[in-house]
Parts: sequence; structure tokens; C-alpha cells
Amino acid sequence: MIFFLKSSSRSVHDQEHHHEPVAEAEVETRINDGTCTSLTVWRKSLLISCNGFTVINSCGDLVYRVDNYIDRPDELVLMDGSGKSILTMRRRKKLGVLVHNWFVYEGEVGNYCATNKLSKKPIWCVRKNINILQTSHNVLAYVFRGSTDKRHSFVIEGSYTRRSCKVIGGSRKVLAEIKRKEAMVEGISYGVEVFVLNVEPGFDPGFAMGLLLILDQMFP
Repeated sequence: MIFFLKSSSRSVHDQEHHHEPVAEAEVETRINDGTCTSLTVWRKSLLISCNGFTVINSCGDLVYRVDNYIDRPDELVLMDGSGKSILTMRRRKKLGVLVHNWFVYEGEVGNYCATNKLSKKPIWCVRKNINILQTSHNVLAYVFRGSTDKRHSFVIEGSYTRRSCKVIGGSRKVLAEIKRKEAMVEGISYGVEVFVLNVEPGFDPGFAMGLLLILDQMFP
């Protein structure tokens, strides 16, 4: 599969990964010009030696990228097209054991060890639905504000492995949706490695992409 991306004036390796703080509320209220944002997600890194994602918009611009040196990492850094860190997703450890919860931080959080606590606090927590007794088996995960909220802000439903799921807010409003990409030419299939992320106005596309990355780890 080949995508033609618009060239950038700066080299990927020359970028400085700085991040300007963003108010927590803006993660879900940033307006994207009043129209639905449609992104094509390619489950492949631009770097030959890495696994990851390449995300382009409807104009062919590179808007997000993820580069991982291992296939199933416990930390993911979402970058913009120029290589600046936007969000860090880190799998939670409880008593030294990895659990099915992921924390979302603004920017890049740096190295972590058992004796060095992070200076940043998570702005979101994503918890995989593992309650087998729950009546709604369509729920994939719940999204909570910060790390202490007991009531979820969003719910993710559907099937990520089939590339068919939605981020749902209050009053059952669909805020973002992952869909299979339809081929322009009959008889051509993109499979599950190339798909579409549609984001409604008022919901941050970067945050939606962060949720997609977590789903990819929860449901390999």
C-alpha cells in the first residue's frame, strides 16, 4: 500500500520534541473548524526499523505519526507531522503488574523507574471492559477524566479488530468513529491495516487518535 504525502520543509530527525501545555478541558472541547475531520490511518511507521502508525488528512498532509521499536510497547507517544510530541499513552502498573488500564498524559512524560514518580499527572484514564457479567458486551472500554474519577466521561463501543467502533459521549452522542476504508475502485480491499477515523466538531482529533492507539494495544 503506497500513500503520497505532502513533503515537509523540516526533516523528521531534526525535530525538537517540545510541547506547549494545553488546558485539560481543551482536550475534548477544541473546535476543528465546524466540520467533521476525516483521517486515513495506516498501521505502519514511516521508519523502516519501527512499528507504528501514519495518519494523513483529506488533503494528503501528514498530521500524526507513531514510531515504536517493539511491536507491543507499554508506552506510546503520539506526534504531529513534524515530530512534536502531543500525547503519551502509558499502560498502568499495579503492584508491579501491568493491568488493562492506560493513562494519557499531555506531551512527553520522559523516563520512568520504580523509584522515580512522574511529575505529570494523567489527564485521562482508559479502562478496558473486562466485566463478563455486564449486559452490554458491545462495550470495549471506558474513558475517565484523570486517574481518580469514578464516573466515566466517554464509552467506546463496537469492534476494533473489525475496525468498526465509536466513541460515545453524553446523550449517546457519537464523537468519533473508526470505520473500514472503502476502496474507490471496485474489487480492491484495504483490509484492516488502512482505515478511517472520523472526528466530530468539538472533539479533539489528537485525543481521538490517542484512544485509537490504546484500542490497538488492548485488542491486538
